[in-house]
Amino acid sequence: MLYTKKGDKGDTNLFHCDQQKISKDSAIVEALGELDELNSFLGLARVEIREVDLKVNNFQLEEIIRQVQENLFIIQAEVAGADKKINDEKIEKIEQIIDWIEKEILPIKSFFLPGASKIGAWFDVLRSITRRVERRAVVIKNEAISQNSLAYLNRLSSLFYALARLTAHKSGITEESPEYK
Repeated sequence: MLYTKKGDKGDTNLFHCDQQKISKDSAIVEALGELDELNSFLGLARVEIREVDLKVNNFQLEEIIRQVQENLFIIQAEVAGADKKINDEKIEKIEQIIDWIEKEILPIKSFFLPGASKIGAWFDVLRSITRRVERRAVVIKNEAISQNSLAYLNRLSSLFYALARLTAHKSGITEESPEYK
């Protein structure tokens, strides 16, 4: 069934909480919506990435994005009350990928205008959405999200920034810095 009518009055149920309703304007529901939006945009980016044969330290770029999507579902489940958590290894994997990318690209000395390449622009959008998700997650840090999930989201925006830089570098595109005029 694709609809239940149970949320027609502005309330919803979370994971295994059929007796307790929560308002759809709550910070937890807002965080769940932001995570869902990020995952949907990742799906769009994944479609674009399939056309690019880019490996990041022996991992296909699409593989990395797929794993991030899986991890976002873990965070969503945690926020909804399930016994799911992001472990240290998932954070360390992102850090390893970022460290590898950092060795591949030129040192970052300034901000860059988003959109150096089509795929890079997707990663710039994903980075900014992830920052919004992270801000929303901080609001619920005392009630529904673990420190590891917050750390994962923080690293995730850094990963998307690194991937935007890497795709420009691999495409031979020189990124433009803002002129501030």
